[in-house]
Amino acid sequence: MSQGHVIKQVTEGGIAWEMGIEAGDRLISINGKEIEDVFDYHFLVQQEELLVLIQKEDGEEWELEIEKEEEEDLGIGFEQGLMDEYRSCRNKCIFCFIDQMPKGMRDTLYFKDDDSRLSFLQGNYITLTNMSEADVERIIRYRLEPINISFHTTNPKLRCEMLHNRFAGEALKKVDRFYEAGIQMNGQIVLCKGVNDGEELERSIEDLSRYLPYLQSVSVVPVGLTRFRDGLYEMQPFQKEDAKKVLDTIKSWQKKLYEAHGVHFIHGSDEWYLLAQEPLPREECYDGYLQLENGVGMLTLLENEFQEALKKEKKDARKRSVSIATGALAYPRIQRMAKQMEEIYEETKIRVFCIRNDFFGERITVSGLITGQDLIRQLKDKELGTRLLLPCNMFRNGEEVFLDDLTRQQVEDALQVKIDIVKSSGQDFVNAIKDV
Repeated sequence: MSQGHVIKQVTEGGIAWEMGIEAGDRLISINGKEIEDVFDYHFLVQQEELLVLIQKEDGEEWELEIEKEEEEDLGIGFEQGLMDEYRSCRNKCIFCFIDQMPKGMRDTLYFKDDDSRLSFLQGNYITLTNMSEADVERIIRYRLEPINISFHTTNPKLRCEMLHNRFAGEALKKVDRFYEAGIQMNGQIVLCKGVNDGEELERSIEDLSRYLPYLQSVSVVPVGLTRFRDGLYEMQPFQKEDAKKVLDTIKSWQKKLYEAHGVHFIHGSDEWYLLAQEPLPREECYDGYLQLENGVGMLTLLENEFQEALKKEKKDARKRSVSIATGALAYPRIQRMAKQMEEIYEETKIRVFCIRNDFFGERITVSGLITGQDLIRQLKDKELGTRLLLPCNMFRNGEEVFLDDLTRQQVEDALQVKIDIVKSSGQDFVNAIKDV
C-alpha cells in the first residue's frame, strides 16, 4: 500500500473540511486507486461519487464516501504541489536565462523545470524532451489541457543544436499525438538572431500552423541577454531593423491565417513593437490574450483597462504625492497614464521612475526582473512622496521578496518610504493612486 500524499492545507467550508480531513493527514487512494501524482489526482477527483481513503496522523484510516458535483474539488492542497518530485530540464539551451544568472543567488532560482505537470497546473512551457510515453498517454486520457510547448524551431536538426539535446528533434513528434487526440496547446518561440529567425522562422510558423485549431496560439519573443554570458554561446541582441523584419513576417502570416482560420495565431511580444518603434496591435488582434505570460498584449490590455477605469473617475482636488518605479519596457506608457491621472486629480503629483537594470544588464527591460538593490541605488535621495508603487511581478509569487532576496521591508527602510504592491490590471493602477 502506498504511503500516500501529505495534505498541507484544507479549505475551510470545503468538502474535505466538512468531512473532518485535516492538514497532516495522508491521502492514500481514491476509488481504490493509488495516486501517483497530480495528474492522477485531478482526473480521479472529477468524478461525482468518491471513496476516499485517508490516514490520520495517528495511523487510523478513514474510508469516506463522498457525493459531489462533477469536477468540484475537495478543497485540499498538498505538501508537494505535484504530489511528486519536480522534473528538471535535461537540455542545455543556447538561450537559457538561468545559465545567464550570477552566482550566489538562492538555490531555487537555478532550478530548471521541464515538467508537463507544471504546464497543466501553472502554464509553464515545456520542451517535450523530458516527457515519457506514459506522460503523453496520461495527458490524452485525462484531457489535461492546454499543454504549453517551447518549440523554438520545427527544424529537427536545428532544434537539437539549440537545445543541445540529440532527442530534441524527435520530441516534436509528440505534438502529432496531441493534435490527433484533439488536445489544446499553446506554443512559444524564443528567437535568437542569426539562428532561428529569417527563413527558419518562416518555416516554423508554416509548420506550426498545420496544428490549428488545437494549437491555439504561438508567441515569438526575443532572447533575453544578461551581462553574465561569459563562456556561453555567442549571441547578438536584436536591433530596430531586425525587429521590423520579424514583425513583417508575423503580420504577413497573421493576415493569411486570419483569412483561413479566423484567428491571428502567431503573435509577437510587446518588446518587438517597442524596439521597432511601431504601434502595438489593437485588442482584437490578440485572439483573447492567450499569451499574456509571454508579454504578448500585456501593455495593450493594461492601457485598455486603465482607460475604462479612468472613465468612471471624477475630478478630485485631494492632495497626493506618489511615485512609481517600472522597467524601461513599460515606462513610456506608465508615464502617459500617470499624466492622464494628474489631469483628473489636479492636486496629485505622480513621479514615474524608469529603473535601469544594472543587476542583469541594461538589455533586460522588463519590470519583473528588477532587483531591490537596483531600486535602492537609483531611487536613493529621490523625491518619492508618501508612497512608492511597485508592480506585483517584481516580487516572488505570494511573497514580498525581490529576486536578489531583499524584502519589501528592507527596501522601505533604505528609501524611507512606504511601498504598495500593485496588481497588474488597469483598474488596480487607478485604485492604487486614488487610495493613497
